[in-house]
Amino acid sequence: MQSLCHQLLSLLFVFSSLQIHQLTEACSCALSHPQDAYCNSDIVIRAKVVGKKLLKDGPFGTMRYTVKQMKMYKGFNKMQHVQHIYTDASESLCGVKFDINKYQYLITGRVFDGKVYTGLCNFNQPWERLSLAQKKGINHRYQLGCNCRIKPCHYLPCFVTSKNECLWTDMLSHFGYPGYQSRHYACIQQKEGYCSWYRGMAGRDKTTINSTDP
Repeated sequence: MQSLCHQLLSLLFVFSSLQIHQLTEACSCALSHPQDAYCNSDIVIRAKVVGKKLLKDGPFGTMRYTVKQMKMYKGFNKMQHVQHIYTDASESLCGVKFDINKYQYLITGRVFDGKVYTGLCNFNQPWERLSLAQKKGINHRYQLGCNCRIKPCHYLPCFVTSKNECLWTDMLSHFGYPGYQSRHYACIQQKEGYCSWYRGMAGRDKTTINSTDP
């Protein structure tokens, strides 16, 4: 009898561990360069989150954040002004949490039925934590490379296989992600359709690419 109880307790522990693991590991996102995040989003804005409300829909509910939009970088064809951002209330379902009245955030998302949805797999960061190159990319440069393909390199050897590809090697660095290419480079389409990494200058650019400050 005691042996049977031990077996049942062991099975219960294993089952509980699997359930906890599934909940914590349910949200899994592929690494994405900020340029891809920009190009694949319907909406890209800089905004301050000023309020939130839990909506009772779905198993965990939906969190509706009220935002004060500072600037829209992409999405004018979808809506002129964003007032609310929607996300899953549970982080296990890739819901993202924003601090209220603390930061200006860069927020990226998709539009469904006139509402902006975002999550952990989108690129959402406090604006002050972005590098200068990322701010310039969001403001202007990234859109110049939306016809390019950023190809991740996880293991050597890896090669570009098309003229519109840029090889992304941040994952090979000992410093991990986000790496140097993510923070300081954009993949820009050059003449004859070739794409290559572009860093620009710290000061005013002396190329055909403008460097208007965000």
